[in-house]
Amino acid sequence: MTDSGVVIVDKPADWTSHDVVGRVRRLARTRRVGHAGTLDPMATGVLVLGIEKGTKLLGHLALTEKVYEATLRLGLTTTTDDAEGEPGVRADAAAVGDDAVRTGTAALTGAIQQIPPQVSAIKVNGVRAYKTARAGGEVELKARTVTVSEFAVGEIRRSVDPGGTFIDVDARITCSSGTYIRALARDLGAALGVGGHLTALRRTRVGPYEVSQARTLDRLAEDFTTVPLARAVAEAFPVRVLSADEARKVAHGNRISPGGLGPGPIGLFDPDGSVVALAEERPGYSKPTVVFAPAGG
Repeated sequence: MTDSGVVIVDKPADWTSHDVVGRVRRLARTRRVGHAGTLDPMATGVLVLGIEKGTKLLGHLALTEKVYEATLRLGLTTTTDDAEGEPGVRADAAAVGDDAVRTGTAALTGAIQQIPPQVSAIKVNGVRAYKTARAGGEVELKARTVTVSEFAVGEIRRSVDPGGTFIDVDARITCSSGTYIRALARDLGAALGVGGHLTALRRTRVGPYEVSQARTLDRLAEDFTTVPLARAVAEAFPVRVLSADEARKVAHGNRISPGGLGPGPIGLFDPDGSVVALAEERPGYSKPTVVFAPAGG
């Protein structure tokens, strides 16, 4: 069995995140594997997996900032807002200039209201939206506040066919958890009056984990290694080293005095460098929210 920790996978195209988890379970020889935020099947890039006690990190890592390299096509909508869906409305984008594209992306930067795609995992009345959509129905999804801190336009290309002109826009997008990149493509196309969808997506960073650290499934099959739990916590969160007495209290789930490192999550370590817990700070105390060390430790 593999030691507890984190694995950074470079997800291949046409694999679901669940497919990757299944493969890593076999490689790690444990059922205790999970992922920190899904990637759609067409997407590639950084998928963070937790192994054994590392699964306790996943909910916290999923909330961190993410970076994507994307290609958005203007001039066509699809049923899924990406290239996997059925074609929708076609419009000639010939009149859309480069400046208009950049103005449109600027309007989608900052704290924005975003309606998730119809084909998404959002639950409405207890049913996943994608299940309703695939059954031919439509659900009313509420707009959510997301933050797009960077929407940098790269190359803009035009292609012509008998139906008119498409515009393909390469972009680097840095955003908060819960942001749908295909919804950005949809909304940019709608704002420009020609429709749009996502044609390519690669996630290059999740929190502190860069794509340069990611390993393909083939490489992991040859040499399966993890980022050890203590290192994974130290890379992702502020670190506080406890006294032996504090470490014993935290291992039992008890509160200790605050450390002044912000609201958290904060990685709590015992004097020998082992990670004990994640904690949040409240007025006057620090409270463990995830305990890794056994209570007797």
